[in-house]
Amino acid sequence: MDVCVPDDRENIMKNASVSSAKKKKGRPAKVHKKKIFVSTFTPPHETLVYDTYWKFAAERQEIFFRRMENPAAGIWTDDPILMRHKFTNAYRASDRVSQYLIRNVIGSDDRGVTDTFFRILLFKLFNKIETWDLLEQSLGDISWGSFNFSAYDKVLSEEMARKRTIYSAAYIMPSGKSRFGFERKHQNHLELLKWFMDNRFPERIAQAPSLKYVFETMSTAPGLGNFLAFQYTIDLNYSSIISYSENDFVVAGPGALNGMAKCFSNADQYAPDDLIRYVTEKQHEEFEKRELTFRDLWGRALHLIDCQNLFCEADKYARVKHPEFCGASGRTRIKQIFKPSPYERIRYMYPSKWGLNDKVVQAESHGRLI
Repeated sequence: MDVCVPDDRENIMKNASVSSAKKKKGRPAKVHKKKIFVSTFTPPHETLVYDTYWKFAAERQEIFFRRMENPAAGIWTDDPILMRHKFTNAYRASDRVSQYLIRNVIGSDDRGVTDTFFRILLFKLFNKIETWDLLEQSLGDISWGSFNFSAYDKVLSEEMARKRTIYSAAYIMPSGKSRFGFERKHQNHLELLKWFMDNRFPERIAQAPSLKYVFETMSTAPGLGNFLAFQYTIDLNYSSIISYSENDFVVAGPGALNGMAKCFSNADQYAPDDLIRYVTEKQHEEFEKRELTFRDLWGRALHLIDCQNLFCEADKYARVKHPEFCGASGRTRIKQIFKPSPYERIRYMYPSKWGLNDKVVQAESHGRLI
C-alpha cells in the first residue's frame, strides 16, 4: 500500500453493530448481535496492522507489569512509539481513571443502587479525577440525597474561573445545550444527571435482564450517543448494580472502527461486533502463532471491551508504525504525549466479582506479578 487514501466511511459504518439511523426520542438504539464461532466464521483478510495489533497488546501489557514491578524506572519499554506516546492499557479496567472509579467512586460497593449509580454517572460525565476530588473536598461525601445543583455549579464554575479544566480529554462530551438550555456545558450535564435520577434509571438498570438491555436503556438519554452509552454500561457493570460478563455484548466506537479498517482489508464486509468477538475468541491462538508472551490479568483473558479498545489503540499506533494504512479517519499523528502521572503508585483493585483482588495482593506482597 503506497498511498494513504481514507476508506469509505459509509461502507464501514453501514455494517456497524449499532444502527447509524437517528434514534427516536425515548426509544433504545437498535443493536445487531450475532453469535460467532471461530470454527464456522469466514476469517477476514488480515493486513500487516493485524499482526501489529497482537504485538501491541503483548508489549502494552508487559509495560503494565514492568511499571508495577519497578515504578521508579521511568522507562518500561524499548518501543520508541510506546515510549513517546500515551496509550491505554490492554485491559480497560487497569487504566488509571477506571482504577479510581473502582476503588474510590464505587469503593466497598455498599451504598445501595441509587447512590452507586449517581456516583458513577457523576464521575464519568467529567471523567477526571481532579474534578471528583474537587467536588468531594468542597462538598463532602457525594450522594444523591445531598445533591444540590446550585452548590455543584458554584464549585465547578469557580474552578473554570481559575482557568482549570474540569473535563478529561479522553471523551468528547456533547454540550447538552439543545436539550437543557444552559450556556455552560457542566450545567447541562448536572441537569442530565438529575434527568437520569428523576427517570428512575438506577432502578431500571438494576432490573435489566442483560448487558445489551442496559446499553439500550442508557442510549435513550438525551445527547449521550451510542459510544458513551456503552462506555457507561461497562462502568456500571464494575459495580454490584448489575453483574454480566464483559463477553456478553459489545459496541464498536469510532476509533475501533478505524482500527478494524486497518487490520482487515475487507472490514466493511463484516459487522464490527462480529470482528471484535472473532479476535477475542482467537486471542490465545494469535499470541501463540506469533510466539508472543502475553501475561494476562492474573488468569483473566482479554474480553470484548478490551479487544474493542485495542482496535482503537492499534489505529493510533499504526499512524506512526504503518502510515500507509490510514483507515477511515485519515489521521496521521498521535496527539497525546506520554507523561508519567503525578499521582501516587496505583494499588490495583478490580471488581470483586472477578475474583482477582486476593491474587493481586498476594502477588504484590511476594514481588510476583504473574
